[in-house]
Amino acid sequence: MDLALPLWFEIGSLVGLSLILLADLLLILKRPHIPSTKESSLWVVFYVTLALIFAGLMWIFAGGEFAGQFVAGWLTEYSLSIDNLFVFVLIMTQFAVPRRYQQEVLMVGIIIALVLRGLFILVGATVIEHFSPIFYVFGAFLIWTAIRQAFPGGDLDDDVKQENFVVRLLRRAIDISDHYDGAKLRTVVDGKKLWTPMIIVFVAIGVTDLLFAIDSIPAIFGITQSPFIVFTANIFALMGLRQLYFLLGDLLDRLRYLHYGIAFILAFIGVKLILHAMHVNELPFLNNGEPIEWAPEISTWMSLGVIVLSMTVATVASLWASARDRRAALAAADAARAAPRETGSGTDSDA
Repeated sequence: MDLALPLWFEIGSLVGLSLILLADLLLILKRPHIPSTKESSLWVVFYVTLALIFAGLMWIFAGGEFAGQFVAGWLTEYSLSIDNLFVFVLIMTQFAVPRRYQQEVLMVGIIIALVLRGLFILVGATVIEHFSPIFYVFGAFLIWTAIRQAFPGGDLDDDVKQENFVVRLLRRAIDISDHYDGAKLRTVVDGKKLWTPMIIVFVAIGVTDLLFAIDSIPAIFGITQSPFIVFTANIFALMGLRQLYFLLGDLLDRLRYLHYGIAFILAFIGVKLILHAMHVNELPFLNNGEPIEWAPEISTWMSLGVIVLSMTVATVASLWASARDRRAALAAADAARAAPRETGSGTDSDA
């Protein structure tokens, strides 16, 4: 079943979303500031509401199946985008980006991510159309990614090493000053034009976006094969990511089990892709090139349920564990404060 939407709806959607992103960028450039919790919350609610309205329009024009594919794809990409925020925090901290200008850095990162994901979507859609066994490859890749996500220690170090390698190459290639000059990329030091450290931050963000695009695009193709749904789901997932960064803030450190929820989602979609590949099998050495009839097809709505349940369980478990640790820390602090008093009273009684 192919997606059939009015051409005016597809063009209008892409134009409208582009204008919103452009307006968001101009707002940052005109008024760089640290958004308040209230401002960030309102923007996140606005973008989430916008995505749900779009899903409703998809339901009206294309039916519930495609609307479900969009919501499932959007939630999957949104989950992976939240995972991006952990790395963005590390980059901002590592390069000591002034908080006032972090919005601009994030917006540039979002634009880079959109461009990279757009290219990956075009390539992925073309490959899928002409080579259906690619689903086997995508499925195996997502399961491997899920294992990395669940046990991130070494892989995170590898990602940091890759970024540092790129940064070292950049420093050798161009002259970079030691200090920021607002949000500028170029500055003048002792009459000489230099790049500011902001160029390093943008490169680090770009490398990170590339790595995440490689992971996220196969995941959403496991939910839908419609390039339009894949691209719009990515746009909606990235819209509001900047505000979510400031809204979550320190909460990111408390979401300790989030990566397990994301790992489960990736593994589930990986299995779904392999089952789908078996269902439409064309490999001559497997079942004589015929579809494997017993391989079940996992429905869009089951996928949506698994995604929502996984993220809910991971979030609730993280917040519960953090609350438990805070209570334990407070109890330990109270015990430590009470200990000297008890010791002192015991000494006085002996005297």
